[in-house]
Amino acid sequence: MAKSTARYVCQSCGAVHAKWGGRCESCGAWNSIVEEVAPAAQARGRTGAPRINLVGLTGETAPPPRRRVGLPELDRVLGGGLVPASAILVGGDPGIGKSTLMLQVAAHLARAGGRTVYISGEESVDQLRMRARRLGLTDAPVELAAATGVQDIAATVSAAGRGDGEPVALLVIDSIQTMAHEALDSAPGTVAQVRASAQELIRLAKSEGFALVLVGHVTKDGALAGPRVLEHMVDAVLYFEGERGHQFRILRGVKNRFGATDEIGVFEMTEQGLAEVANPSALFLAERRGNIAGSAVFAGLEGTRPVLMEIQALLSPNPGGSPRRAVIGWDGGRLGMLLAVLESRGGLRLAQHDIYLNVAGGLRISEPAADLAVAAAIASAAAGQPTDPSLAFFGEVGLSGEVRQVAQAEARLKEVAKLGFTSAAMPRRIGGGARRPIAPPPGLALVEIGHVSDLLAHFRERPEARPARTAEPAANAAALDAAALDPVE
Repeated sequence: MAKSTARYVCQSCGAVHAKWGGRCESCGAWNSIVEEVAPAAQARGRTGAPRINLVGLTGETAPPPRRRVGLPELDRVLGGGLVPASAILVGGDPGIGKSTLMLQVAAHLARAGGRTVYISGEESVDQLRMRARRLGLTDAPVELAAATGVQDIAATVSAAGRGDGEPVALLVIDSIQTMAHEALDSAPGTVAQVRASAQELIRLAKSEGFALVLVGHVTKDGALAGPRVLEHMVDAVLYFEGERGHQFRILRGVKNRFGATDEIGVFEMTEQGLAEVANPSALFLAERRGNIAGSAVFAGLEGTRPVLMEIQALLSPNPGGSPRRAVIGWDGGRLGMLLAVLESRGGLRLAQHDIYLNVAGGLRISEPAADLAVAAAIASAAAGQPTDPSLAFFGEVGLSGEVRQVAQAEARLKEVAKLGFTSAAMPRRIGGGARRPIAPPPGLALVEIGHVSDLLAHFRERPEARPARTAEPAANAAALDAAALDPVE
């Protein structure tokens, strides 16, 4: 039998080192390297080992069976429902609603006839019952337990699969950082414990055929705590986003072996738990005022779902020479690039202004298609002239000022028309080749924009429309008029 050896593992990132050190070279954390006993290496090249059955690319495989959980928003993110023998990792900030959502999922599935087991390593059974009473879920036949031993959980759940009871359909572990494997001496929450506990539970789910949901903590940077290998072990990774002071919650799928990635589900936190939002576009635009300068509607795309949201920009004079750029819900580096394009290619004078950009509703945008809407909001704030309240924007802006095509334009236009907008500003359509021309929905007018100068032409300032507070907005208005007549290429 091979001899067991010691190794040194960073408890922050999971990197393995040959010897102990005060600082991890991989992540830079101090005093995070702990000595662990490596498992004994098994003999390689065994004689008489069974061969692997190799198959070709041809052949048909039936799609995996799915069980709907009763929450359409969650089913959308999962790709149609829970897949048996799959492992799902759900992460989010403390207090965001992870335990509430998982308890609602377990209750819906139990009411539908599936056996669900909810194991909590952070709360007692009485605390879980209090939450269920507050959410009105006490009539659901959910089986509860407070435990942290992985072997005890495995023995309890696998007993049902051996004929001692009804097979388990769903097992919820809240949370994986509290689980402990008896074969390791390290404390719960360390890299070794999280990895070993997750591996044991996933192996059990694959062998018994039930769906496994692991609730995970996140770090201060917003990433899932524990080793990154945990995300590679599971079949789906879902992030629960939102702010505690905001009622909206976004469930985003960043990995899914059985469905589309970057799909989102929108929930609203209420006294009775998390309520689904079937039409997030109408929700994000419910409090919008169309007669305010610095506001533009962006026709975005989250996964396969088109979503309309409001982009807000505010310019404040700052003659001190060190302007501030504050961004909420968008990439700050991309804002700096877009401001440089507006100044160099459009002639706007923005260096003497503090610029604040906000995506209303608490949603975070990552696609470059928001460039045109952000540019429209900034130009509107610079000119002091509101955008057309019936106009939506989408398009990517290049460094030379050109507006480029984006994906799924027809789906965005359908959502724009569905919400009652009468026009949409989009990149200039290019025909020819294999590209099919875009057909707008009936009653929707298209405003094609090929350069940022075309966008700035829509914001010619009327002198009587804005109070004269400083000379800078007037200079911006003159630059807008000049850009419309003599664009900078």
